[in-house]
Formats: sequence, C-alpha cells, structure tokens
Amino acid sequence: MDLKGRRVLVVGMARTGVATAKFLKAKGSIVTTTELKPEEEMKDAVRELSGLGLSSEWGGHQTETFLKQDLIVVSPGVDLKIEPIQRAMEKGIPILSEIELAYQFIDLPIIAVTGTNGKTTTTLLIGEILKEDGRKVGIGGNVGDPLILFTDGKDRWEVLVAEISSFQLEAIETFRPWISVLLNITEDHLDRYPRYEDYVEAKAKIFSNQNASDLALLNQDDPEVMKLADEVKAKKFFFSLNSRPKQGAFSDGETIYLRLNRREEEYPLTQVPLKGIHNVENMMAAVVASRLYGCSKKAIEIALRQFKGLEHRLEFVREIGGILFYNDSKGTNVGSVVKSLQSFSAPVHLIAGGKDKKTDLTPLREFIRNRVKELILIGEARERMSRELGGLTTTLMARTLEEAVQIAYSHAEAGEVILLSPACSSFDMFKDYQERGKVFKEIVNRL
Repeated sequence: MDLKGRRVLVVGMARTGVATAKFLKAKGSIVTTTELKPEEEMKDAVRELSGLGLSSEWGGHQTETFLKQDLIVVSPGVDLKIEPIQRAMEKGIPILSEIELAYQFIDLPIIAVTGTNGKTTTTLLIGEILKEDGRKVGIGGNVGDPLILFTDGKDRWEVLVAEISSFQLEAIETFRPWISVLLNITEDHLDRYPRYEDYVEAKAKIFSNQNASDLALLNQDDPEVMKLADEVKAKKFFFSLNSRPKQGAFSDGETIYLRLNRREEEYPLTQVPLKGIHNVENMMAAVVASRLYGCSKKAIEIALRQFKGLEHRLEFVREIGGILFYNDSKGTNVGSVVKSLQSFSAPVHLIAGGKDKKTDLTPLREFIRNRVKELILIGEARERMSRELGGLTTTLMARTLEEAVQIAYSHAEAGEVILLSPACSSFDMFKDYQERGKVFKEIVNRL
C-alpha cells in the first residue's frame, strides 16, 4: 500500500489512533485526526501529536472533513454507523480498521484470538508459552501495543499474538491470521450493534480471509461458534469440556488432554494457579495454539505453572474472617459473569450493575437462583437488573460501590464469597473497568 501523498483521516485519538497517525505521517501521508472528546480532555494525545504538522479536530466529527479524504482509518472504539463514515462510504472512500492498515505492512505469522470472554487471558498465555519456548514474540491488538507498532520490526519479532475485538474486525479487508482462535460468543455490546447477529457476524470475520493452509481453533461446546464451523476454510481444531475432539484438546477439569496428528499428551492442572472453569477453556485454547505453532511440551508446562492470570479477572483480593473477596471487574457481560459464578461452590454475595449494555439477562437467572445468596445492585442498570433478577434471591440496592461492599461484608458469613462481577461496563461511575476494580480492592483492603 502506497501512502505517500495520500490524504488520510484517523478517527479516534486514544492510544491506537495516536500511533496510527504517527505511522501515516512517517509514510508521507497528509494526515488529519478527529476526536469526539474536547482537546482539554485529550492532553496526552495533544502532546504526542504536537510538532508533527498534522491537522487535528477536537470535540466532534465534521462530515466535510471525512469527505475530503483518500482513506479513513478508524480506531477500535469508533462506530462505523456514525453519519460522517456512512457519508464517506457512499462516496466510495475506503474505510479501514487500524489492524487492517497494520496488516498491510506486517510480514510475520499472526496468532489472532477473539471471543466475547477470555481473549486477554488466552492471548497473554500464548505469548508467555512462546517466550518460554525461546521465540521472539510480540503481543498486541486489543492488549499490549497497537498492531501498527509492529509494522517495522521483522528482526525484533518472529511471531505476533494479537487479541482482536469485534470492533477491530468490522473494517478489515485482507487481515489474515495464520492461526485464528474463537473462544466463545455470547451477547455483548448490544448498545453498539443493532442486532446480536451483527455482533456474531463481526466476530466471524476473523476467519474470512483464511484458506486451507491456515489453522482455526474453535470452542466445540459453544453453539454460536459451531454454527460458523462449516464456513471456515482453514484446517479446523477444537477444544471442549464436554466431548473429546479428534484434533484438539479436552479436559476433565484436572488435566488437559491434547490430541494432534495421532499423538496424545497430558497437561496436569494441579499446580496451575489459574482457577475457574472458564480458565480451563482458555488454557486448552492456548495449549493447542502454541503446540500448533511448534512450541515444546516442556515450555507449555512451565508457562502454565507460572501464569497467574489477569488483574481484575476473578482476582483473589483477600480473606477476612473466612469471607473470600474476589475482584472480577473485567466481567463486563452476562457470559463472563456466568463463567465466574460457575467457579464457586460456596454461597456468593454478588455485586453487579453499572452502565447498561442492554443485553439479555436470562442466562444469569439459573445461577442467581442457585448460587447467589445475596444480589447487591449498583449503577445505571440496577433498576432493570432488579426487575429481571431481583425475585430470584435476596436483592438490595446500593448508591455506591463502597456501600455495596459494606452491605455484603455485614451480611456474609465465614466460608462465603463476596464477588464483584458487574455484567455491565463501568462508564456510568468509573473511567474504566480497571479503575472500578482498583477502587473495589482499596475498599476491601480498608475493611
């Protein structure tokens, strides 16, 4: 792709947008940037872009700016349905995601991981296995660095592991991983997608450019994932907790069994720090992907024993008087909370709520009824959650996260669990899920 002299608009000036603008400038493009937030809220971006000779617009998108471009590159958070982008599409101006632009300049094998839940854990675990095996690995996409930062470093890396979101997949044309991983699909981001089918379609694009020389790894237990299997042109491998794939991995919760090319291997989980049924799925995916890449069994075993998981994802905080506190602030959708609740046999005091994503709460009902002793609701979504789930167990409202923790602590008994797992995004009360989890841990540590 020749970018020299082309007028290129970068939409969205968070970290990915800034990196993209710098890349394009270095390639000789005539770069304009546009950001919805006002300039005073984007001080880091303003500082990084100063002196580059770019044209920048802050505090809103101007349709006429979009219509003057030869190419538009969108950051992950940008909705393709906004009017300026729709108008540009009508005019025939190409719209690319940052990962598509980066892919045009990356000459490395890519292992790409997507799914509603578990993407970050699986991506980082694959990365750790590859490092343990002595590979020069770059980790990017939705975690780590934007992919655009890997475009000029073939000598520094031999493989990239990329976490890829549905937002990033929306505007791809040629992006083609050598190994693609689809972990699961459950309702999420319905505040962005008009229909659930649109969200599934976006996820499925991870396979769209693969062919028979590529590899695809799918969750055999997930009905939405398996609906897509027949359309996948790559060679398919599977992982499952409920069946035994001929090619792939399965587990009884205590051992991962790997079957590849008529060979069988066992990976015991007794010394593995990652806990929870969802993490067994993530580990199976990581084991298959890294073994397909050519990593040794020994490297996988060492990495599994050393990998402690993510902050804010079913993270043990502390124990007080036999009461266990867990921070699952990254549990921002219903499917994620279901997986977390499946990980506990003890009675749970669940703190949930936040900015409503408008997703169906029905999958939570069985787990609220059978595993949640007390439901404490916070945030913008608390009224709807109370209407739809409140009759299933003792349900209380709290005005703040601190009040919710105090309520749960005053009611919990030794042997029980207090779990923050919101099933909602954080933006009504916090900057992001990281801040919400950090505040939760601070509150718990003050008790």
